[in-house]
Amino acid sequence: MKRDTSLKPAAGTAALEHYSRAAQRSARVVLGEYSTSFSLACRMLDAGSARHIANIYALVRLADEIVDGVACQAGLDNQAIGGCLDELEAETLRAMDRGYSTNMVVHAFAISARATGINAELTGPFFASMRADLSTGQHDARSLEDYIYGSAEVIGLMCLQVFGAMPGAPELDRAEEQQARQAARSLGAAFQKVNFLRDLAEDSQDLGRSYFPGINPARFDEQAKALLVEQIEQDLAQARAGIPYLAPSAARAVRLAHDLFRELNSQLGKADAADLLRTRISVSTPRKALIAARVLLGTSRSAHRKQLMERARR
Repeated sequence: MKRDTSLKPAAGTAALEHYSRAAQRSARVVLGEYSTSFSLACRMLDAGSARHIANIYALVRLADEIVDGVACQAGLDNQAIGGCLDELEAETLRAMDRGYSTNMVVHAFAISARATGINAELTGPFFASMRADLSTGQHDARSLEDYIYGSAEVIGLMCLQVFGAMPGAPELDRAEEQQARQAARSLGAAFQKVNFLRDLAEDSQDLGRSYFPGINPARFDEQAKALLVEQIEQDLAQARAGIPYLAPSAARAVRLAHDLFRELNSQLGKADAADLLRTRISVSTPRKALIAARVLLGTSRSAHRKQLMERARR
Protein backbone atom coordinates (compact mmCIF):
# COMPACT_ATOMS: atom_id res chain seq x y z
CA MET A 1 0.00 0.00 0.00
CA LYS A 2 1.28 3.44 -0.89
CA ARG A 3 1.96 5.63 2.14
CA ASP A 4 -0.07 8.84 2.38
CA THR A 5 2.39 11.75 2.36
CA SER A 6 -0.15 14.55 2.12
CA LEU A 7 0.50 15.62 5.73
CA LYS A 8 4.24 15.11 5.62
CA PRO A 9 6.09 18.30 6.76
CA ALA A 10 8.63 19.97 4.53
CA ALA A 11 12.27 18.93 4.53
CA GLY A 12 14.92 20.25 6.91
CA THR A 13 14.01 20.70 10.58
CA ALA A 14 10.27 21.02 9.92
CA ALA A 15 9.55 17.40 10.89
CA LEU A 16 11.18 17.80 14.31
CA GLU A 17 9.46 21.15 14.85
CA HIS A 18 6.12 19.58 13.96
CA TYR A 19 6.75 16.69 16.36
CA SER A 20 7.85 19.05 19.13
CA ARG A 21 4.70 21.15 18.75
CA ALA A 22 2.56 18.03 18.98
CA ALA A 23 4.52 16.84 22.03
CA GLN A 24 4.03 20.12 23.84
CA ARG A 25 0.32 20.15 23.00
CA SER A 26 0.11 16.70 24.57
CA ALA A 27 1.76 18.10 27.72
CA ARG A 28 -0.86 20.85 27.90
CA VAL A 29 -3.59 18.21 27.62
CA VAL A 30 -2.11 16.37 30.62
CA LEU A 31 -1.96 19.60 32.61
CA GLY A 32 -5.55 20.52 31.78
CA GLU A 33 -6.80 17.03 32.57
CA TYR A 34 -5.17 16.72 35.98
CA SER A 35 -4.88 20.22 37.50
CA THR A 36 -7.26 23.13 37.11
CA SER A 37 -5.25 25.16 39.64
CA PHE A 38 -1.94 24.96 37.78
CA SER A 39 -3.72 25.40 34.43
CA LEU A 40 -5.19 28.63 35.77
CA ALA A 41 -1.82 29.83 37.06
CA CYS A 42 -0.15 29.09 33.71
CA ARG A 43 -2.50 31.55 32.02
CA MET A 44 -0.68 34.32 33.85
CA LEU A 45 2.57 33.50 32.02
CA ASP A 46 3.85 34.36 28.58
CA ALA A 47 3.22 31.59 26.03
CA GLY A 48 6.77 30.21 26.04
CA SER A 49 7.06 30.00 29.82
CA ALA A 50 3.58 28.47 30.09
CA ARG A 51 4.66 25.73 27.68
CA HIS A 52 7.73 24.98 29.78
CA ILE A 53 5.68 24.71 32.98
CA ALA A 54 3.17 22.41 31.26
CA ASN A 55 6.03 20.26 29.95
CA ILE A 56 7.45 19.90 33.46
CA TYR A 57 4.05 19.16 34.98
CA ALA A 58 3.26 16.48 32.40
CA LEU A 59 6.39 14.46 33.13
CA VAL A 60 5.86 14.76 36.88
CA ARG A 61 2.26 13.63 36.50
CA LEU A 62 3.28 10.72 34.27
CA ALA A 63 5.68 9.43 36.93
CA ASP A 64 3.20 10.08 39.72
CA GLU A 65 0.49 8.07 37.99
CA ILE A 66 2.84 5.11 37.62
CA VAL A 67 3.20 4.77 41.40
CA ASP A 68 -0.25 6.00 42.44
CA GLY A 69 -2.41 3.22 41.08
CA VAL A 70 -2.64 3.36 37.29
CA ALA A 71 0.01 0.69 36.68
CA CYS A 72 -1.40 -1.43 39.49
CA GLN A 73 -4.89 -1.24 38.03
CA ALA A 74 -3.42 -2.32 34.70
CA GLY A 75 -2.33 -5.54 36.42
CA LEU A 76 1.35 -4.83 37.12
CA ASP A 77 2.94 -6.03 40.34
CA ASN A 78 5.27 -3.87 42.44
CA GLN A 79 8.41 -5.10 40.70
CA ALA A 80 6.98 -4.37 37.26
CA ILE A 81 5.84 -0.93 38.40
CA GLY A 82 9.36 -0.18 39.59
CA GLY A 83 10.63 -1.29 36.20
CA CYS A 84 8.28 1.17 34.47
CA LEU A 85 9.60 3.96 36.65
CA ASP A 86 13.20 2.99 35.91
CA GLU A 87 12.45 2.97 32.19
CA LEU A 88 10.86 6.41 32.38
CA GLU A 89 13.85 7.86 34.23
CA ALA A 90 16.30 6.33 31.76
CA GLU A 91 14.30 7.66 28.81
CA THR A 92 14.15 11.10 30.42
CA LEU A 93 17.93 11.21 30.83
CA ARG A 94 18.46 10.07 27.23
CA ALA A 95 16.05 12.68 25.93
CA MET A 96 17.73 15.46 27.94
CA ASP A 97 20.99 14.44 26.30
CA ARG A 98 19.71 13.82 22.76
CA GLY A 99 16.87 16.30 22.49
CA TYR A 100 14.48 13.60 21.30
CA SER A 101 12.23 10.88 22.71
CA THR A 102 9.65 8.54 21.23
CA ASN A 103 7.55 9.33 24.32
CA MET A 104 5.91 12.68 23.60
CA VAL A 105 5.63 13.73 27.25
CA VAL A 106 9.32 12.98 27.79
CA HIS A 107 10.20 14.77 24.54
CA ALA A 108 8.30 17.87 25.70
CA PHE A 109 10.08 17.82 29.05
CA ALA A 110 13.46 17.49 27.34
CA ILE A 111 12.73 20.60 25.27
CA SER A 112 12.21 22.61 28.46
CA ALA A 113 15.09 21.00 30.34
CA ARG A 114 17.56 21.80 27.57
CA ALA A 115 16.21 25.34 27.16
CA THR A 116 16.28 26.28 30.85
CA GLY A 117 19.17 24.28 32.33
CA ILE A 118 17.22 21.59 34.18
CA ASN A 119 19.55 18.63 34.71
CA ALA A 120 19.90 15.30 36.50
CA GLU A 121 20.61 17.08 39.81
CA LEU A 122 16.89 17.85 39.84
CA THR A 123 15.41 14.86 37.99
CA GLY A 124 17.43 12.33 40.04
CA PRO A 125 15.92 13.24 43.44
CA PHE A 126 12.46 13.39 41.86
CA PHE A 127 12.61 9.84 40.56
CA ALA A 128 14.15 8.67 43.85
CA SER A 129 11.10 9.99 45.71
CA MET A 130 8.73 8.37 43.24
CA ARG A 131 10.60 5.11 43.78
CA ALA A 132 10.24 5.51 47.56
CA ASP A 133 6.46 5.35 47.17
CA LEU A 134 6.88 1.72 46.11
CA SER A 135 8.87 0.69 49.17
CA THR A 136 8.23 3.09 52.05
CA GLY A 137 4.85 2.91 53.75
CA GLN A 138 5.73 4.84 56.91
CA HIS A 139 8.11 7.79 56.92
CA ASP A 140 10.31 9.06 59.71
CA ALA A 141 11.44 12.69 59.89
CA ARG A 142 14.55 12.14 57.74
CA SER A 143 12.92 10.06 55.05
CA LEU A 144 10.02 12.51 54.82
CA GLU A 145 12.43 15.42 54.41
CA ASP A 146 14.19 13.58 51.58
CA TYR A 147 10.87 12.58 50.04
CA ILE A 148 9.44 16.10 50.03
CA TYR A 149 12.65 17.50 48.56
CA GLY A 150 12.57 15.05 45.66
CA SER A 151 8.84 14.94 45.05
CA ALA A 152 8.07 18.63 45.43
CA GLU A 153 10.90 21.03 46.22
CA VAL A 154 12.85 20.12 43.10
CA ILE A 155 9.71 20.84 41.05
CA GLY A 156 9.76 24.34 42.50
CA LEU A 157 13.42 24.61 41.50
CA MET A 158 12.62 23.41 37.98
CA CYS A 159 9.96 26.10 37.68
CA LEU A 160 12.46 28.65 39.00
CA GLN A 161 14.78 27.67 36.14
CA VAL A 162 11.97 28.54 33.73
CA PHE A 163 11.25 31.84 35.47
CA GLY A 164 14.93 32.78 35.43
CA ALA A 165 15.05 32.32 31.66
CA MET A 166 11.85 34.21 30.84
CA PRO A 167 11.59 37.76 29.46
CA GLY A 168 11.83 40.41 32.16
CA ALA A 169 13.52 38.17 34.72
CA PRO A 170 15.51 40.37 37.14
CA GLU A 171 19.23 40.01 37.62
CA LEU A 172 19.82 38.57 41.10
CA ASP A 173 22.93 38.64 43.23
CA ARG A 174 24.01 35.48 45.03
CA ALA A 175 22.08 36.22 48.22
CA GLU A 176 18.90 37.04 46.29
CA GLU A 177 19.27 33.90 44.21
CA GLN A 178 19.53 31.79 47.36
CA GLN A 179 16.42 33.44 48.78
CA ALA A 180 14.55 32.77 45.54
CA ARG A 181 15.63 29.13 45.61
CA GLN A 182 14.53 28.70 49.23
CA ALA A 183 11.18 30.29 48.41
CA ALA A 184 10.70 27.93 45.45
CA ARG A 185 11.49 24.94 47.66
CA SER A 186 9.12 26.17 50.37
CA LEU A 187 6.30 26.59 47.87
CA GLY A 188 6.81 23.06 46.59
CA ALA A 189 6.87 21.71 50.14
CA ALA A 190 3.66 23.55 51.00
CA PHE A 191 1.89 22.15 47.95
CA GLN A 192 3.00 18.63 48.79
CA LYS A 193 1.94 18.84 52.43
CA VAL A 194 -1.45 20.21 51.40
CA ASN A 195 -1.86 17.24 49.09
CA PHE A 196 -0.80 14.84 51.87
CA LEU A 197 -3.43 16.32 54.16
CA ARG A 198 -6.15 16.46 51.52
CA ASP A 199 -5.44 12.89 50.32
CA LEU A 200 -5.10 11.44 53.83
CA ALA A 201 -7.88 8.92 53.29
CA GLU A 202 -6.72 7.69 49.88
CA ASP A 203 -3.06 7.48 50.87
CA SER A 204 -3.70 5.57 54.08
CA GLN A 205 -6.66 3.40 53.11
CA ASP A 206 -6.03 2.68 49.42
CA LEU A 207 -2.25 3.00 49.03
CA GLY A 208 -1.11 2.00 52.52
CA ARG A 209 1.05 5.10 53.01
CA SER A 210 1.53 7.31 56.05
CA TYR A 211 3.64 10.36 55.28
CA PHE A 212 3.51 12.27 58.57
CA PRO A 213 5.83 10.82 61.26
CA GLY A 214 4.13 10.08 64.57
CA ILE A 215 0.63 10.53 63.18
CA ASN A 216 -1.64 7.51 62.82
CA PRO A 217 -4.20 8.30 60.11
CA ALA A 218 -6.69 5.96 61.79
CA ARG A 219 -6.56 8.18 64.91
CA PHE A 220 -6.16 11.53 63.18
CA ASP A 221 -7.42 14.30 65.45
CA GLU A 222 -7.84 18.08 65.61
CA GLN A 223 -4.50 18.63 67.34
CA ALA A 224 -2.58 16.79 64.62
CA LYS A 225 -4.51 18.59 61.90
CA ALA A 226 -3.90 22.03 63.43
CA LEU A 227 -0.15 21.33 63.66
CA LEU A 228 0.05 20.35 60.00
CA VAL A 229 -2.03 23.32 58.83
CA GLU A 230 0.31 25.64 60.75
CA GLN A 231 3.39 24.02 59.20
CA ILE A 232 1.91 24.55 55.74
CA GLU A 233 1.17 28.19 56.53
CA GLN A 234 4.78 28.71 57.55
CA ASP A 235 5.97 27.21 54.27
CA LEU A 236 3.60 29.47 52.34
CA ALA A 237 4.90 32.51 54.21
CA GLN A 238 8.48 31.62 53.23
CA ALA A 239 7.34 31.14 49.65
CA ARG A 240 5.74 34.59 49.54
CA ALA A 241 9.10 36.15 50.38
CA GLY A 242 10.50 34.99 47.03
CA ILE A 243 7.83 36.53 44.81
CA PRO A 244 9.62 39.92 44.45
CA TYR A 245 12.57 38.12 42.82
CA LEU A 246 10.44 37.01 39.85
CA ALA A 247 9.49 38.65 36.57
CA PRO A 248 6.02 40.27 36.74
CA SER A 249 4.12 37.51 34.91
CA ALA A 250 5.91 34.80 36.91
CA ALA A 251 5.10 36.67 40.11
CA ARG A 252 1.41 36.71 39.15
CA ALA A 253 1.40 32.99 38.33
CA VAL A 254 3.20 32.04 41.54
CA ARG A 255 0.98 34.32 43.61
CA LEU A 256 -2.12 32.71 42.13
CA ALA A 257 -0.88 29.17 42.76
CA HIS A 258 0.16 30.22 46.28
CA ASP A 259 -3.22 31.81 47.03
CA LEU A 260 -5.17 28.83 45.67
CA PHE A 261 -3.28 26.44 47.93
CA ARG A 262 -3.52 28.82 50.86
CA GLU A 263 -7.29 28.80 50.41
CA LEU A 264 -7.24 25.01 50.27
CA ASN A 265 -5.15 24.89 53.44
CA SER A 266 -7.62 27.22 55.11
CA GLN A 267 -10.51 24.93 54.18
CA LEU A 268 -8.61 21.93 55.49
CA GLY A 269 -8.09 23.81 58.74
CA LYS A 270 -11.80 24.49 59.06
CA ALA A 271 -12.90 20.93 58.27
CA ASP A 272 -13.34 18.38 61.04
CA ALA A 273 -10.33 16.08 61.31
CA ALA A 274 -12.61 13.06 61.01
CA ASP A 275 -14.04 14.39 57.74
CA LEU A 276 -10.60 14.32 56.13
CA LEU A 277 -10.73 10.53 56.37
CA ARG A 278 -13.98 10.49 54.41
CA THR A 279 -13.97 13.54 52.12
CA ARG A 280 -11.50 15.10 49.70
CA ILE A 281 -11.60 18.86 50.26
CA SER A 282 -11.31 21.11 47.20
CA VAL A 283 -11.67 24.78 46.24
CA SER A 284 -14.78 25.46 44.18
CA THR A 285 -14.50 26.83 40.65
CA PRO A 286 -16.21 30.15 41.54
CA ARG A 287 -13.84 30.58 44.46
CA LYS A 288 -10.84 29.91 42.22
CA ALA A 289 -12.11 32.53 39.77
CA LEU A 290 -12.47 35.06 42.60
CA ILE A 291 -8.93 34.40 43.82
CA ALA A 292 -7.60 34.79 40.26
CA ALA A 293 -9.42 38.11 39.89
CA ARG A 294 -7.96 39.35 43.18
CA VAL A 295 -4.45 38.42 42.08
CA LEU A 296 -4.88 40.24 38.77
CA LEU A 297 -6.35 43.30 40.48
CA GLY A 298 -3.66 43.29 43.13
CA THR A 299 -0.79 43.10 40.63
CA SER A 300 -2.39 45.87 38.54
CA ARG A 301 -2.57 48.14 41.58
CA SER A 302 1.01 47.27 42.51
CA ALA A 303 2.22 48.12 39.00
CA HIS A 304 0.33 51.44 39.14
CA ARG A 305 1.90 52.33 42.48
CA LYS A 306 5.33 51.49 41.07
CA GLN A 307 4.74 53.80 38.10
CA LEU A 308 3.67 56.64 40.41
CA MET A 309 6.79 56.18 42.56
CA GLU A 310 9.04 56.21 39.50
CA ARG A 311 7.41 59.44 38.28
CA ALA A 312 7.83 61.01 41.72
CA ARG A 313 11.57 60.25 41.64
CA ARG A 314 11.88 62.15 38.35
